[in-house]
Amino acid sequence: MATGYETFDLGEVTLQSGGTLPNARLACKSWGSLNAAGDNAILMPTFYTGTHVRNEAYIRRVPSLDPSRWFIVSIDMFGNGLSSSPSNTPPPFDGPRFPAVTLHDNVRCQHRLLTGVLGVKRLALVLGWSMAGCQSYQWGAQFPDMVAAILPFCAAARTSPHNKVFLEGVKAALLADSAFAGGDYRAPPEAGLRAFGRVYAGWAYSQAFYRERLHRELGFETWEELLLDWERDHLGWDANDLLAKLRTWQLGDISASERYGGDFERALGAIRARAILVPSTTDLYFPPEDNEIEARHMPNAELRPYVSDWGHCAATPSRKDGGFMRFLDGCVSELLAG
Repeated sequence: MATGYETFDLGEVTLQSGGTLPNARLACKSWGSLNAAGDNAILMPTFYTGTHVRNEAYIRRVPSLDPSRWFIVSIDMFGNGLSSSPSNTPPPFDGPRFPAVTLHDNVRCQHRLLTGVLGVKRLALVLGWSMAGCQSYQWGAQFPDMVAAILPFCAAARTSPHNKVFLEGVKAALLADSAFAGGDYRAPPEAGLRAFGRVYAGWAYSQAFYRERLHRELGFETWEELLLDWERDHLGWDANDLLAKLRTWQLGDISASERYGGDFERALGAIRARAILVPSTTDLYFPPEDNEIEARHMPNAELRPYVSDWGHCAATPSRKDGGFMRFLDGCVSELLAG
């Protein structure tokens, strides 16, 4: 259970889709204090099946994320069960009727919270894993004058067609459960949630991870034991929340706005922030090749792959191996040094 966080009311929010989200709210937690200039802030958005609670592990394990020096804010993404989500929004926008929310919508609302409520003038760094990293690209393109540096790891500035196909697969596994009932389920669709988690596990790690039986480092003697753990983990999530965030993920594209009109290269070129792009060399849905393309069009970006057999999960905050955290600390320290 997430504790020790604040919730901020945004009122009615008009979305990119043209629809509205009434009584919208964002949950967030902060560490440290904002300086008088309002420019020592670090933003950590949240990732797909995460909240600010899991982001706190990065703060504990990355010395450069030092709350005695920096004002660190983690804002929960719409759909994650703490901020406005299908599971906590009253009718008529509850459950499957929750409107489509984009990363652009998330970042615009985060900007309102940071500037209008918390007093932040400039972000020294925006960083994050997976969908949180996607939001760091979004911040760089959407508010280029406010962001000094971004550090997306295992992420991309646009959701690729192959990534969308992967997401269609896990979604189909959930929707196939008759108990899902079009999203108006009376009880959690457990068979669908288990299938969702089982399919997801095949993509979250690499082929080498399973070939070398690296799941034993997680305490699972067989890959079947690992799959069962992924099933149990996804039973703890509301099915409509999973689908709402999945839709946000599929819509990810920093150029999908009036400002850029779908011109992806122009949007990348507008990111003036210093950037270190960190793919995992074996990530199956955010492959290094995507980041290579991005780096060529970003004026202040460096591609710095992390060599790992752990696929997308090379960067998960729960991994006991500290190799990635030491690597991340070096990147954070470099960017904050300016």
